[in-house]
Order: sequence, then structure tokens, then C-alpha cells
Amino acid sequence: MALILDNEATGGGAAGTPADVVKDVDTQSFVADVIEMSMNTPVIVDFWAPWCGPCKQLTPLLEKLVRQAAGAVRLAKVNIDENQALAGQLRVQSAPTVYAFVGGQPVDAFVGAQPESQIKAFIGRLTGGAPSPVDEMLDHARQILASGDAQSAAQFYSQVLNEDPVNATAIAGLIRCFVALGEIGAARQMIDGLEPDVAAKEDVRAAASAVELAEQGSDTGDIAALRAQVAADADDHQARYDLAVALYGAGQAEAAIEELLDMVRRDRTWNEEAARKQLLKVFDSLGASDPLTVASRKRLSSILFS
Repeated sequence: MALILDNEATGGGAAGTPADVVKDVDTQSFVADVIEMSMNTPVIVDFWAPWCGPCKQLTPLLEKLVRQAAGAVRLAKVNIDENQALAGQLRVQSAPTVYAFVGGQPVDAFVGAQPESQIKAFIGRLTGGAPSPVDEMLDHARQILASGDAQSAAQFYSQVLNEDPVNATAIAGLIRCFVALGEIGAARQMIDGLEPDVAAKEDVRAAASAVELAEQGSDTGDIAALRAQVAADADDHQARYDLAVALYGAGQAEAAIEELLDMVRRDRTWNEEAARKQLLKVFDSLGASDPLTVASRKRLSSILFS
């Protein structure tokens, strides 16, 4: 089944995102674009300079998160070299300096580059803690994928990626959509094309584990035949291992884990601890917080340390 993404999901930005939420502002336009605008919508003012190294990290991050907010907040960028009087009036002593204006008055501020989590919290305080439309879209996509509609979930993940091409949650979600639709080659191609820092993100690594397990599952034999082999010889570790791989590839994660735990219990050292290593891949694929992962990790620890 080919994954089809409609034009709305693959072109433009997130639906409803105003085109002018990020603006370059100078002394003349400051009153209109910051003071007056903040009467209706919070405005973040980024005082930056061309020579400022941290600004080159902070400003793109501010732009991304403000655009993700889809109109709930705006960003005004002020070049302090070109607007020294304005910077002086607001006592800007170094770059980057960031102010938040609400109701025509500065209500919050920070100096220097900040991690994404801190900037999200900064924006969250301005928007009353409401989740961004992008976060809501990601949550909606996750629920749709969990319900089994990978095609529709892929539309939402793709829409997020149009706005934020390195959003790890959306990348991982789209990879999982490919896996659910049987498009393993497309999933592998997507993973192989990622930048190392993106591929290293926890969500993406978990999705990559799901792809690896799916690739393994495509090479195993028939589940019924493998069950028969295991029934005939309980110590046929290769057959049991292949059965576990096939079960996971067929979407029977819990049954696959049972076989792998049984292998660890019978002979944990077989094939250089292949069963334990496969369990860790399964746990990565399911996610650390998945109830099945949590329960199975406890069982594995109990076997290993008993």
C-alpha cells in the first residue's frame, strides 16, 4: 500500500498560521508592531546583532517556536546596531536580549541563548500554558496512529514537518506510519537521510528500532511452522528466536516478548545474548514508558539477577 500525502499536508505551513507572525522591526515601526500589537496578542521582541554568535542559535529557535504557536504569539526582531536609540531606551546591554510585551508593557525577559525547553516555557507563560497547535496536532496524529489509521496520521505528521522539518516527534511518527503501512523501504530511506543529531533523538531512535525489527520480521519463516518447531524441541533456540521475530513483525509484541524472555530463562548466553539484545530493541521500539516495556523490563531484570 503506497503512502499518499495530499497537497494540503505537503505544501505551505501549518493550516491557519499567519504569514507575518515574525517581523523585522525598527524604531519607527516599534509602536505599531510591538506596543499596539501587544494589546491583542503577546509580542516577543528579539534584540539581536549580526556579530552575535548566540543570536545565530537563538533567533531561528524563536522563529520556529513562534510559528508553531500559529498566531498565539508574535515575534519582532530588532537589530540593535541599526536601532541603538531604541535598544538604549529599553536598557538592552547585550545581545541577545529578549522581552515579552503584553498590553503595551514588558512583562517578561531573558538574556542570552536558552534551550528550547526554556523558550517553550517562556512562550507558555505568555499564552496561558495552552498547548501549541503543533503539539495538539502531534497528539492528534499519535492517537490516530494508535487507532490503526496510519494513512491519516501520516498527513498530520507531514503537515508538522512542513513547518518544522527537524521535529523529532513528527519524524518518528511518520517513520512508524511507514512501518504500519508496510512501506519498510521508505521508512529505511527516511532514517538513512536524517542528520546525525536528529537520528540520535530518543523518539527517532525508537522508531528506527521498529524499522529494524520489521526488516528482521520480513526474513523469518511462517509463524505456524516455527511454533511447530519449538513445540517439537523446546531447546531449539534459533527456531524460538525466529518465532519471536516473526511474532513482533506480525504485530504480536507481547507474544514475541514472552518467547524472548523464555529464551533468556533457558540459556541467556545463546548466540552472544541474542535474546536479551533483541528484547532491548523491542523495548526501544515500544518506548520506555509503554506499560508492556515497563512490565517486561522488570521481568527481564528478575530473570537476569535471580
